[in-house]
Amino acid sequence: MSNTLKFEGAQIGLAYGAFAIGAMIAPFLVGLLADRFFASEKLLAFLGITGGLMLFALPMMTTFSSFYPMLIIYCCTFVPTLALGNSLSLRHLDNQKRDFPLVKTLSSIGWIAAGITLSVVFKGEQSAIQFYVAGTTSIIFGLFSLTLPHTPPMKTGKDVSMSDILGLDALALLKKPSFAIFILCMFLICIPLYFYFVNMNQYVTELGWEFSAAKMSLAQVSDVIFLVLLPIMLSRLGYKKTIFIGILAWAARYFLLAGSVDSVSMQTMMVFSAILLHGVCYDFLFIAGQLYVDEEANERMRGAAQGLIAFILWGVGAFVGTNLAGISQQANTLAEPVGLIAHDWNSIWIYPAWGSVAVLIVFMIFFREPKKVVKAETDKN
Repeated sequence: MSNTLKFEGAQIGLAYGAFAIGAMIAPFLVGLLADRFFASEKLLAFLGITGGLMLFALPMMTTFSSFYPMLIIYCCTFVPTLALGNSLSLRHLDNQKRDFPLVKTLSSIGWIAAGITLSVVFKGEQSAIQFYVAGTTSIIFGLFSLTLPHTPPMKTGKDVSMSDILGLDALALLKKPSFAIFILCMFLICIPLYFYFVNMNQYVTELGWEFSAAKMSLAQVSDVIFLVLLPIMLSRLGYKKTIFIGILAWAARYFLLAGSVDSVSMQTMMVFSAILLHGVCYDFLFIAGQLYVDEEANERMRGAAQGLIAFILWGVGAFVGTNLAGISQQANTLAEPVGLIAHDWNSIWIYPAWGSVAVLIVFMIFFREPKKVVKAETDKN
């Protein structure tokens, strides 16, 4: 967006924030449509095909005033599929804590394939072809969704209140102090973590990296490894220690990136190390968090609960984080570029590093392990 469409840093932050706007709508789509009116697999099919058509239209939008609204519309079709896919999977798996991370490895494999295809086959990081590849894949996803197990709505024929329509029944979980602390920490960690997603590609581009999409897909290789390890970590460490490691990994990632800026001999190694931390960063935080929410929710509010965590992780948290990341990028733009370097990257990376440390301290002090997990481990010992 910066190099091809010439968007400013704040505009780039807003564009990444379109995903967050979609996530704010996702809980209502999942909580209302999937739980009450439509089979999940049919809703996924509709969203996938419609989203694909939106992606085909995006390359025609070459100004921010036209690109941004269309991107928001697309994100409103894409983001709900994340929570909806989680809810469908968790409903059909016999052992969610064991099997769900293994299922999620396939999304990482797909990400790796997409990165390599875009970077090596099409060399499309800086061209509109990425939208056509993504649009085609989205339509294929929509058609494939029709082959998924039938997942009818859970509340058909029941009286529906305004609270049900808005998915507010999941808010009852906030009466549990540890769950409320968990939600607060998930919101707070989203603010620094989106600095990575908004700024990382621009950083490696300014470092002169070629085939950046393929190289950054190493993050998903790490993702696959730690998704396989996640059930073991949860069974042995529980949710608190696992999520603690996930937040700690985010802090370590940003300190590595900040340190790489002025390190000539160690720069490449430090950047690759930050990329390879992705499995711990994402799986031990996002996936473990989704499993924690699923375990805390009952059958009736499961879809709404997954919508709630999507609203926090990818909605309000992402909206605040992406906008602050874009503002930071623009504020740290150099008056005169030094070679390819056009930003003060140490300043961009160091603030989210310390922000992650602050969230880590809050989580460590106030979050408590779910009682039934503690009990299960006690019985086991």
